[in-house]
Amino acid sequence: MAGRKTVASANSTIAGLLRDLAAVQTSTQRKWAYARAADAIAGLDAPIESFLLPDGTLRKIAHVGPSSTRVIVEVLRTGGSPTVERALAESGKMDVVEKGRALRDDTFLDRTEVLAALKNPKLRGVSLDDYRGDLQMHSTYSDGSQTLEVIVETGIARGYEYAAVTDHSYGLPIAHGASMARLAEQHRQIDRLNEAQAGRFRLIKGVEANILADGTVDMTPDERRQLEIVVAAPHSALRSSANQTERILTAVRTPGVHILGHPRGRKHGVRPGILADWDRVFEAAARQLVAVEIDGDPRRQDLDHVLARRALNAGCIFALDSDAHAAQEWVFAETAIAHARLAHIPAERIINCWPLDFLLEWASSHQR
Repeated sequence: MAGRKTVASANSTIAGLLRDLAAVQTSTQRKWAYARAADAIAGLDAPIESFLLPDGTLRKIAHVGPSSTRVIVEVLRTGGSPTVERALAESGKMDVVEKGRALRDDTFLDRTEVLAALKNPKLRGVSLDDYRGDLQMHSTYSDGSQTLEVIVETGIARGYEYAAVTDHSYGLPIAHGASMARLAEQHRQIDRLNEAQAGRFRLIKGVEANILADGTVDMTPDERRQLEIVVAAPHSALRSSANQTERILTAVRTPGVHILGHPRGRKHGVRPGILADWDRVFEAAARQLVAVEIDGDPRRQDLDHVLARRALNAGCIFALDSDAHAAQEWVFAETAIAHARLAHIPAERIINCWPLDFLLEWASSHQR
Protein backbone atom coordinates (compact mmCIF):
# COMPACT_ATOMS: atom_id res chain seq x y z
CA MET A 1 0.00 0.00 0.00
CA ALA A 2 1.08 3.55 -0.65
CA GLY A 3 1.56 5.53 2.51
CA ARG A 4 3.33 8.37 4.19
CA LYS A 5 6.99 8.32 5.13
CA THR A 6 7.68 7.04 8.62
CA VAL A 7 11.11 8.66 9.02
CA ALA A 8 12.37 11.73 7.14
CA SER A 9 15.75 11.44 5.45
CA ALA A 10 18.60 13.57 6.77
CA ASN A 11 18.39 15.54 3.52
CA SER A 12 14.74 16.41 4.15
CA THR A 13 15.38 17.18 7.83
CA ILE A 14 18.24 19.55 7.06
CA ALA A 15 16.40 21.20 4.18
CA GLY A 16 13.51 21.82 6.55
CA LEU A 17 15.75 23.43 9.16
CA LEU A 18 17.28 25.70 6.53
CA ARG A 19 13.79 26.72 5.44
CA ASP A 20 12.98 27.49 9.07
CA LEU A 21 16.02 29.74 9.15
CA ALA A 22 14.97 31.42 5.92
CA ALA A 23 11.55 32.15 7.38
CA VAL A 24 12.91 34.17 10.30
CA GLN A 25 15.48 36.27 8.45
CA THR A 26 15.05 40.04 8.33
CA SER A 27 17.52 40.36 5.45
CA THR A 28 16.12 39.51 2.02
CA GLN A 29 19.55 38.34 0.92
CA ARG A 30 19.97 35.93 3.85
CA LYS A 31 16.41 34.67 3.42
CA TRP A 32 17.15 33.91 -0.22
CA ALA A 33 20.49 32.28 0.61
CA TYR A 34 19.01 29.88 3.18
CA ALA A 35 16.10 29.02 0.88
CA ARG A 36 18.50 28.31 -1.99
CA ALA A 37 20.64 26.13 0.28
CA ALA A 38 17.52 24.22 1.36
CA ASP A 39 16.62 23.55 -2.28
CA ALA A 40 20.20 22.41 -2.95
CA ILE A 41 20.12 19.88 -0.10
CA ALA A 42 16.66 18.57 -1.06
CA GLY A 43 17.91 18.16 -4.63
CA LEU A 44 21.04 16.15 -3.83
CA ASP A 45 21.29 12.76 -5.53
CA ALA A 46 23.15 11.27 -2.56
CA PRO A 47 22.52 11.20 1.20
CA ILE A 48 24.00 14.24 2.92
CA GLU A 49 26.00 11.89 5.17
CA SER A 50 28.16 11.01 2.17
CA PHE A 51 29.38 14.62 1.98
CA LEU A 52 30.91 14.53 5.48
CA LEU A 53 34.70 14.21 5.31
CA PRO A 54 36.83 12.19 7.81
CA ASP A 55 38.02 15.38 9.50
CA GLY A 56 34.42 16.37 10.30
CA THR A 57 34.15 19.07 7.65
CA LEU A 58 31.73 19.03 4.75
CA ARG A 59 32.57 18.56 1.11
CA LYS A 60 31.59 21.60 -0.95
CA ILE A 61 27.98 21.63 -2.13
CA ALA A 62 26.87 24.15 -4.76
CA HIS A 63 24.70 26.98 -3.40
CA VAL A 64 25.44 26.05 0.22
CA GLY A 65 27.37 28.74 2.08
CA PRO A 66 29.26 28.70 5.39
CA SER A 67 26.24 29.46 7.59
CA SER A 68 24.20 26.65 6.06
CA THR A 69 27.21 24.33 6.23
CA ARG A 70 27.44 24.96 9.99
CA VAL A 71 23.82 23.80 10.40
CA ILE A 72 24.43 20.68 8.30
CA VAL A 73 27.51 19.65 10.28
CA GLU A 74 25.67 20.18 13.57
CA VAL A 75 22.83 17.92 12.48
CA LEU A 76 25.17 15.22 11.21
CA ARG A 77 27.17 15.27 14.44
CA THR A 78 24.37 15.58 17.01
CA GLY A 79 21.03 15.04 15.30
CA GLY A 80 20.00 18.65 15.88
CA SER A 81 21.14 22.22 15.32
CA PRO A 82 21.71 24.62 18.23
CA THR A 83 22.24 27.35 15.63
CA VAL A 84 18.72 26.92 14.28
CA GLU A 85 17.16 26.50 17.72
CA ARG A 86 18.77 29.72 18.95
CA ALA A 87 17.79 31.70 15.84
CA LEU A 88 14.18 30.57 16.05
CA ALA A 89 13.94 31.28 19.75
CA GLU A 90 15.32 34.80 19.31
CA SER A 91 13.23 35.62 16.24
CA GLY A 92 9.81 35.91 17.83
CA LYS A 93 8.45 34.39 14.62
CA MET A 94 7.63 30.83 15.66
CA ASP A 95 4.09 31.30 14.33
CA VAL A 96 5.58 31.90 10.87
CA VAL A 97 7.87 28.88 11.24
CA GLU A 98 5.04 26.57 12.31
CA LYS A 99 2.87 27.74 9.44
CA GLY A 100 5.64 26.95 6.98
CA ARG A 101 6.25 23.53 8.51
CA ALA A 102 2.58 22.66 8.13
CA LEU A 103 2.84 23.39 4.41
CA ARG A 104 5.66 20.95 3.71
CA ASP A 105 4.18 17.66 4.79
CA ASP A 106 5.79 14.25 4.46
CA THR A 107 4.21 13.48 1.09
CA PHE A 108 6.92 15.66 -0.46
CA LEU A 109 9.93 13.59 -1.57
CA ASP A 110 13.50 14.81 -1.67
CA ARG A 111 15.74 13.70 -4.54
CA THR A 112 17.28 10.78 -2.65
CA GLU A 113 13.79 9.47 -1.88
CA VAL A 114 12.83 9.85 -5.54
CA LEU A 115 15.85 7.81 -6.62
CA ALA A 116 15.12 5.17 -3.99
CA ALA A 117 11.54 4.80 -5.27
CA LEU A 118 12.76 4.52 -8.87
CA LYS A 119 15.19 1.74 -7.93
CA ASN A 120 13.06 -0.16 -5.39
CA PRO A 121 12.26 -3.57 -6.95
CA LYS A 122 9.41 -4.11 -4.48
CA LEU A 123 7.36 -1.26 -5.94
CA ARG A 124 4.94 -2.33 -8.63
CA GLY A 125 3.89 -0.25 -11.59
CA VAL A 126 5.48 2.16 -14.02
CA SER A 127 9.23 2.33 -14.55
CA LEU A 128 11.52 4.83 -16.24
CA ASP A 129 11.76 2.49 -19.22
CA ASP A 130 7.98 2.76 -19.78
CA TYR A 131 8.04 6.55 -20.09
CA ARG A 132 7.74 7.80 -23.68
CA GLY A 133 7.29 11.56 -23.30
CA ASP A 134 6.58 14.57 -21.14
CA LEU A 135 3.18 16.25 -21.54
CA GLN A 136 3.56 19.51 -19.63
CA MET A 137 6.36 22.00 -20.20
CA HIS A 138 6.89 25.64 -21.07
CA SER A 139 8.93 27.46 -23.69
CA THR A 140 9.96 31.01 -24.49
CA TYR A 141 6.47 31.48 -25.92
CA SER A 142 5.25 32.03 -22.33
CA ASP A 143 7.28 31.89 -19.11
CA GLY A 144 9.85 29.23 -20.01
CA SER A 145 13.50 29.80 -20.89
CA GLN A 146 13.82 26.91 -23.37
CA THR A 147 13.25 27.34 -27.09
CA LEU A 148 11.34 24.78 -29.13
CA GLU A 149 14.65 23.67 -30.65
CA VAL A 150 16.04 23.02 -27.17
CA ILE A 151 12.91 21.06 -26.27
CA VAL A 152 13.44 18.81 -29.30
CA GLU A 153 17.14 18.35 -28.52
CA THR A 154 16.47 17.60 -24.85
CA GLY A 155 13.67 15.16 -25.63
CA ILE A 156 15.86 13.23 -28.05
CA ALA A 157 18.77 13.23 -25.59
CA ARG A 158 16.51 11.74 -22.90
CA GLY A 159 15.31 9.02 -25.28
CA TYR A 160 11.74 10.30 -25.48
CA GLU A 161 9.47 9.82 -28.46
CA TYR A 162 7.42 12.98 -27.97
CA ALA A 163 6.79 16.01 -25.78
CA ALA A 164 3.88 18.40 -25.50
CA VAL A 165 4.62 22.11 -25.43
CA THR A 166 2.00 23.53 -23.06
CA ASP A 167 2.66 27.22 -22.69
CA HIS A 168 0.25 29.22 -20.57
CA SER A 169 -2.92 30.48 -22.20
CA TYR A 170 -3.69 34.17 -22.68
CA GLY A 171 -5.89 34.22 -19.56
CA LEU A 172 -2.84 34.11 -17.28
CA PRO A 173 -0.91 37.31 -18.04
CA ILE A 174 1.25 36.96 -14.91
CA ALA A 175 2.87 33.95 -16.62
CA HIS A 176 3.13 35.80 -19.95
CA GLY A 177 0.28 33.73 -21.36
CA ALA A 178 0.41 33.36 -25.13
CA SER A 179 -2.23 34.92 -27.35
CA MET A 180 -3.87 32.79 -30.01
CA ALA A 181 -1.84 34.66 -32.64
CA ARG A 182 1.32 33.78 -30.71
CA LEU A 183 0.23 30.12 -30.49
CA ALA A 184 -0.42 30.09 -34.23
CA GLU A 185 3.17 31.27 -34.73
CA GLN A 186 4.35 28.53 -32.38
CA HIS A 187 2.37 25.91 -34.30
CA ARG A 188 4.03 26.90 -37.55
CA GLN A 189 7.42 26.45 -35.92
CA ILE A 190 6.33 23.09 -34.44
CA ASP A 191 5.26 21.94 -37.91
CA ARG A 192 8.70 22.79 -39.29
CA LEU A 193 10.50 21.01 -36.46
CA ASN A 194 8.27 17.94 -36.74
CA GLU A 195 8.92 17.74 -40.45
CA ALA A 196 12.67 17.87 -39.81
CA GLN A 197 12.45 15.18 -37.09
CA ALA A 198 9.85 12.95 -38.76
CA GLY A 199 10.01 9.43 -37.36
CA ARG A 200 12.48 10.44 -34.66
CA PHE A 201 10.66 12.84 -32.34
CA ARG A 202 7.28 14.56 -32.27
CA LEU A 203 6.34 17.88 -30.68
CA ILE A 204 2.69 17.97 -29.62
CA LYS A 205 0.76 21.24 -29.81
CA GLY A 206 -0.52 21.90 -26.33
CA VAL A 207 -1.51 24.59 -23.87
CA GLU A 208 -1.88 25.00 -20.12
CA ALA A 209 -5.26 26.66 -19.84
CA ASN A 210 -6.37 28.41 -16.68
CA ILE A 211 -9.30 27.14 -14.61
CA LEU A 212 -11.25 30.23 -13.57
CA ALA A 213 -13.04 30.67 -10.25
CA ASP A 214 -16.32 29.28 -11.64
CA GLY A 215 -14.60 26.24 -13.17
CA THR A 216 -14.72 27.41 -16.75
CA VAL A 217 -11.55 27.31 -18.82
CA ASP A 218 -10.12 30.55 -20.20
CA MET A 219 -10.26 29.46 -23.83
CA THR A 220 -13.25 29.07 -26.12
CA PRO A 221 -14.23 25.67 -27.56
CA ASP A 222 -12.97 26.72 -31.00
CA GLU A 223 -9.64 27.77 -29.51
CA ARG A 224 -9.28 24.52 -27.61
CA ARG A 225 -9.87 22.58 -30.82
CA GLN A 226 -6.73 24.14 -32.27
CA LEU A 227 -4.64 22.27 -29.71
CA GLU A 228 -3.76 18.58 -29.57
CA ILE A 229 -3.42 18.49 -25.76
CA VAL A 230 -5.14 20.84 -23.30
CA VAL A 231 -3.94 20.83 -19.72
CA ALA A 232 -6.41 22.69 -17.49
CA ALA A 233 -5.00 23.82 -14.16
CA PRO A 234 -6.01 26.14 -11.30
CA HIS A 235 -3.85 29.20 -10.66
CA SER A 236 -6.06 31.29 -8.36
CA ALA A 237 -7.88 30.94 -5.01
CA LEU A 238 -5.23 28.40 -3.99
CA ARG A 239 -5.14 29.60 -0.39
CA SER A 240 -8.91 29.74 0.04
CA SER A 241 -10.51 27.63 2.76
CA ALA A 242 -13.70 27.31 0.70
CA ASN A 243 -14.66 23.94 -0.75
CA GLN A 244 -13.97 24.12 -4.50
CA THR A 245 -15.24 20.71 -5.59
CA GLU A 246 -17.71 22.15 -8.10
CA ARG A 247 -15.04 24.36 -9.64
CA ILE A 248 -12.80 21.38 -10.39
CA LEU A 249 -15.69 19.17 -11.49
CA THR A 250 -16.76 21.82 -14.01
CA ALA A 251 -13.26 21.90 -15.48
CA VAL A 252 -13.03 18.11 -15.70
CA ARG A 253 -16.36 17.98 -17.55
CA THR A 254 -15.33 20.64 -20.07
CA PRO A 255 -15.08 19.29 -23.64
CA GLY A 256 -11.57 19.49 -25.00
CA VAL A 257 -9.80 19.20 -21.65
CA HIS A 258 -7.38 16.27 -21.61
CA ILE A 259 -5.41 16.65 -18.38
CA LEU A 260 -6.27 18.10 -14.97
CA GLY A 261 -2.93 19.77 -14.22
CA HIS A 262 -1.45 20.00 -10.69
CA PRO A 263 -5.00 19.55 -9.34
CA ARG A 264 -4.61 21.14 -5.91
CA GLY A 265 -2.16 23.88 -6.83
CA ARG A 266 -0.25 23.22 -3.62
CA LYS A 267 3.27 24.58 -3.18
CA HIS A 268 5.87 23.38 -0.71
CA GLY A 269 6.02 25.67 2.31
CA VAL A 270 3.81 28.28 0.63
CA ARG A 271 0.21 27.09 0.32
CA PRO A 272 -1.85 23.93 0.89
CA GLY A 273 -3.80 24.23 -2.33
CA ILE A 274 -7.44 23.73 -3.11
CA LEU A 275 -9.85 22.07 -0.71
CA ALA A 276 -12.18 19.70 -2.55
CA ASP A 277 -13.88 16.32 -2.37
CA TRP A 278 -11.15 14.67 -4.37
CA ASP A 279 -12.86 11.29 -4.53
CA ARG A 280 -15.76 12.93 -6.40
CA VAL A 281 -13.29 14.68 -8.69
CA PHE A 282 -11.45 11.42 -9.40
CA GLU A 283 -14.70 9.59 -10.14
CA ALA A 284 -15.69 12.31 -12.62
CA ALA A 285 -12.25 12.30 -14.25
CA ALA A 286 -12.42 8.53 -14.64
CA ARG A 287 -15.84 8.79 -16.31
CA GLN A 288 -14.63 11.53 -18.66
CA LEU A 289 -11.31 9.78 -19.37
CA VAL A 290 -9.53 12.97 -18.31
CA ALA A 291 -6.04 12.25 -17.01
CA VAL A 292 -5.16 13.56 -13.55
CA GLU A 293 -1.63 14.85 -13.33
CA ILE A 294 1.24 14.09 -11.03
CA ASP A 295 3.30 17.25 -11.48
CA GLY A 296 6.92 16.44 -10.71
CA ASP A 297 8.13 19.95 -9.95
CA PRO A 298 9.74 19.42 -6.51
CA ARG A 299 7.82 22.40 -5.15
CA ARG A 300 4.49 20.95 -6.33
CA GLN A 301 4.52 17.12 -6.31
CA ASP A 302 0.81 17.34 -7.03
CA LEU A 303 -0.85 14.86 -6.94
CA ASP A 304 1.27 13.11 -4.34
CA HIS A 305 1.40 9.32 -4.04
CA VAL A 306 -1.24 9.18 -1.27
CA LEU A 307 -3.90 11.01 -3.29
CA ALA A 308 -2.75 9.28 -6.48
CA ARG A 309 -3.56 5.92 -4.91
CA ARG A 310 -7.12 7.11 -4.31
CA ALA A 311 -7.32 8.29 -7.91
CA LEU A 312 -6.08 4.88 -9.08
CA ASN A 313 -8.77 3.14 -7.05
CA ALA A 314 -11.36 5.44 -8.62
CA GLY A 315 -10.34 4.23 -12.08
CA CYS A 316 -8.38 7.29 -13.23
CA ILE A 317 -5.77 7.54 -15.92
CA PHE A 318 -2.72 9.69 -15.20
CA ALA A 319 -0.25 12.12 -16.71
CA LEU A 320 3.25 12.24 -15.20
CA ASP A 321 4.95 15.49 -16.10
CA SER A 322 7.95 17.66 -15.28
CA ASP A 323 6.29 21.08 -15.69
CA ALA A 324 9.76 22.06 -16.93
CA HIS A 325 10.47 25.69 -17.71
CA ALA A 326 14.12 25.00 -18.61
CA ALA A 327 16.05 22.06 -20.05
CA GLN A 328 17.62 21.15 -16.70
CA GLU A 329 14.14 20.74 -15.19
CA TRP A 330 13.11 17.79 -17.38
CA VAL A 331 14.49 15.57 -14.63
CA PHE A 332 11.46 16.59 -12.55
CA ALA A 333 9.47 13.95 -14.47
CA GLU A 334 11.35 11.40 -12.37
CA THR A 335 9.72 12.81 -9.24
CA ALA A 336 6.32 12.24 -10.83
CA ILE A 337 7.30 8.70 -11.79
CA ALA A 338 8.48 8.03 -8.23
CA HIS A 339 5.10 9.07 -6.83
CA ALA A 340 3.38 6.83 -9.38
CA ARG A 341 5.55 3.90 -8.32
CA LEU A 342 4.76 4.52 -4.65
CA ALA A 343 1.07 4.48 -5.60
CA HIS A 344 1.57 1.28 -7.67
CA ILE A 345 0.15 2.82 -10.85
CA PRO A 346 0.68 0.52 -13.85
CA ALA A 347 2.09 1.86 -17.10
CA GLU A 348 -1.10 1.20 -19.05
CA ARG A 349 -2.94 3.73 -16.88
CA ILE A 350 -0.37 6.46 -17.66
CA ILE A 351 -0.82 8.39 -20.89
CA ASN A 352 2.90 9.27 -21.09
CA CYS A 353 3.54 5.55 -21.60
CA TRP A 354 1.15 5.20 -24.52
CA PRO A 355 2.40 4.93 -28.13
CA LEU A 356 2.11 8.25 -29.95
CA ASP A 357 -0.64 7.14 -32.35
CA PHE A 358 -2.78 5.85 -29.48
CA LEU A 359 -2.14 8.98 -27.41
CA LEU A 360 -3.20 11.27 -30.25
CA GLU A 361 -6.25 9.12 -31.00
CA TRP A 362 -7.33 9.41 -27.35
CA ALA A 363 -6.67 13.15 -27.40
CA SER A 364 -8.68 13.60 -30.57
CA SER A 365 -11.67 11.85 -28.98
CA HIS A 366 -11.93 14.71 -26.46
CA GLN A 367 -12.43 17.34 -29.12
CA ARG A 368 -16.20 17.01 -29.07
